[in-house]
Amino acid sequence: MKKIALLITLALFIVSCGSTTKVAKEARKTFDGEWTLTSITYPNNPGNFNVTLFNEATASCFQGSTWNFVSNNNRGTYNVSGTGCDATTNNFIWSIDEENTPTGEYDFLLKPTDEKYKSTTGNQGFRLNLQSVTENNMVWEQTVSLDGSPFTIRMNFTK
Repeated sequence: MKKIALLITLALFIVSCGSTTKVAKEARKTFDGEWTLTSITYPNNPGNFNVTLFNEATASCFQGSTWNFVSNNNRGTYNVSGTGCDATTNNFIWSIDEENTPTGEYDFLLKPTDEKYKSTTGNQGFRLNLQSVTENNMVWEQTVSLDGSPFTIRMNFTK
């Protein structure tokens, strides 16, 4: 009897672990394709801020940028071309963290690379929170420190 209870417990554990992976895989598939970064907001901090994203350019340069995600190899590119900004195409590798947070949200990891998808930052990248992703909309949030307090940057995408 104890063996049967142990087997049932083990089976339930395996099934519960598999469901998280399935949700993450579905989110990964939804990433596929071209997205436009339509707006950058600061939900807990009203006003305008001079924020640099991904150690590259100001938020205003990223407004309207196009992002291309390929889920079968977790690679992608984005184009920065805002008014008064240097137009660049950047490569990255990305992943959705398989372990979800207590709220059911996932961390999204983005790592800059060269055109051959070799890291340009050593072992460093950027961790963002994947707030939501649907067929046509996606929202990321990144929390950084500003004057010792948490500061949230929200990036809104459309497909």
